[in-house]
Amino acid sequence: MKINIAHPHRWDVSPAEAIRIQQDLAGLVRHEPLAAEPGTIAGVDVSIRGDRARTAIVVVSMPDLAVVDQTTWEGDVPFPYIPGLLSFREMPCILPALEALRVWPDVFMTDSQGIAHPRRFGLACHLGVVLDWPAFGVAKSRLCGVYKEPGVKKGSRAALTDRDEPIGTVLRTRDRTHPVYVSVGHRITLAEAERLTLACCPRYKIPEPTRLAHALSYRTV
Repeated sequence: MKINIAHPHRWDVSPAEAIRIQQDLAGLVRHEPLAAEPGTIAGVDVSIRGDRARTAIVVVSMPDLAVVDQTTWEGDVPFPYIPGLLSFREMPCILPALEALRVWPDVFMTDSQGIAHPRRFGLACHLGVVLDWPAFGVAKSRLCGVYKEPGVKKGSRAALTDRDEPIGTVLRTRDRTHPVYVSVGHRITLAEAERLTLACCPRYKIPEPTRLAHALSYRTV
């Protein structure tokens, strides 16, 4: 599948250049309602071991969460591990995997941050802005911000804020389990991202699209 790159830029850059690119592109992030109720959601995950990466993308239908497409890509890791610059390590591994999709999803869900990032430009934002496509992040851990612990029941939530700015939601997806951290990537509202996250969690803490993508990405790394 030929993918449309709305905002291309170089990936072989220095850490300082990468930060500048993040700062420039962060201004393009749009918080807006989805055009329609999504019929498909794609989970995106990249597993890295040593200097090799394996990307997996799993597209599920909504609301039944049945797998309708999946693809993988393997290659060299293109960028060193630097906190806050995950997208420069993973995006060059995600883009070629997208080309192998037969079903283009209505929304992307990443196992990472969206605007819940020190420069308000995590991997979900980078993916969404570069493609100009709806995307949001559901991370297992907090990168920045503060919050009060949400209630113990599934669906309980608390605001994640950084310097008094709301940047996401701390969301309980199963009773009495650690919460996940949901934030906008691009062209979606936080309320929609929360709702879709819960809709994708019928049994497990991790939403099905990213849970399945992680299992697939890790299978042979």
